[in-house]
Amino acid sequence: MRFGLVLACLSVAACASGNVTKSASDPGGLDLSGPVLQFPATDPIPVSRANQDLARDFLDLEFQLESGLALPVLTRFQGPIALTMEGAVPPTARAETEALMARLRAEAGLQIDWGTGAAANVITLSFQPSSRLRRMEPTAACFVVPNVAGLADWTGRRGSTALDWGRMSERHAATLFLPQDAAPQELRDCLHEEMAQALGPVNDLYRLPDSVFNDDNFQSVLTEFDMLMLRLHYAPELSNGMGAAQVAALLPGLLARENPRGEVRGAAGDGGPTPRVWIDSVAQAMSASTPKAARIAAAERVLSLALEAGWQDNRAGFAWFLRGRVLAPSDPAAARDAYAQAARIYETLPDGGVHLAHALMQLAALDLARGDIAGAGAGVDRGLPLAHRAQNAALIATFQMIKAEILMAQGQAQAAEGLRLDTLPAARYGFGSSAKIRARAAEIAAIARLAPAG
Repeated sequence: MRFGLVLACLSVAACASGNVTKSASDPGGLDLSGPVLQFPATDPIPVSRANQDLARDFLDLEFQLESGLALPVLTRFQGPIALTMEGAVPPTARAETEALMARLRAEAGLQIDWGTGAAANVITLSFQPSSRLRRMEPTAACFVVPNVAGLADWTGRRGSTALDWGRMSERHAATLFLPQDAAPQELRDCLHEEMAQALGPVNDLYRLPDSVFNDDNFQSVLTEFDMLMLRLHYAPELSNGMGAAQVAALLPGLLARENPRGEVRGAAGDGGPTPRVWIDSVAQAMSASTPKAARIAAAERVLSLALEAGWQDNRAGFAWFLRGRVLAPSDPAAARDAYAQAARIYETLPDGGVHLAHALMQLAALDLARGDIAGAGAGVDRGLPLAHRAQNAALIATFQMIKAEILMAQGQAQAAEGLRLDTLPAARYGFGSSAKIRARAAEIAAIARLAPAG
């Protein structure tokens, strides 16, 4: 399941003002009347880890649930897969789904296309209001349920053991519950992550920097690693009902075929398993319903455990990033130090570009608030290409809004206004409603006003 964008709010005191509401001039919520950003095709970032490490990743993804419970056997769809839709389908949903299916066919070798409920294997895309999804799963922006064909089917069978991933021996149906009123980017991100879990592994691992199978939610579209995991999941040598030992015995040969470049690389090293106390502490630190003091304590625990474990991977960067996020409203200087530490770690990861972009965005905002225009500009210049590479329109728009405030501080009001207009296509895709676009621009303008005079 997906827990919403990492870019929920700029982590500065100026944006701690609560939820954004629709304005009177924006009664319908979504305002897609203008053009939205169109991302060109990009070459995927190759998987850089050794095959022996990828084998461990695959087994951990396949034979565990996010709760930590073990899954006894591998399960998958057998044969062609048909997609159907129900509910109020958002304007961008069909095109996004067709683009994703084209990638799944080309990069994962899957037989997947539009169909009907009469097909043997059916995945239903159920578009529901976000308010309903929150009632169904309070902590998730979107989620997938196995063995059901749509909302009515799930409502009638909720609580049945037939819907337990751990009791399944094969897959015939699944439903992705997606927000019909979300921004196009959030809808796309949900579609990619929940489709990947409907088709393949159902676990998430915080140690993975290059995957949507990670609850840090930095990656938003399926990566080369994710496609590799799906190709392995549907390799002809594997079948429903295989246990971990059977799959492990076959993995070296499968990886040699599917990822030959991983055979000539040395092991990247094993940072060890992620303890449950670390995962639970992350969830507590990220929860908006947790009191401020408890969030800070949880974030400090996350960082302490990461340092004690000696991690140098994605988890180490995220521990520092999370510390910055919870400290920014009350201690911007400490938050900036934490984001800078996160950026230094993400810079060392061959596939940490989007993570680095998020850290640079937060650093640019903090530099803007303290009047360091040169520092803020350098962060924007470094981070914006990374945001484009990651196809993260909300991040692109935010960088450009910060750049507009930098231009204002430099006395270039006309150039700033032109940049704000140029930002709208990315903002429409990333934030969806004109109210949210205006709110994000107002947040950044308020941050700029925090800068000391002179």
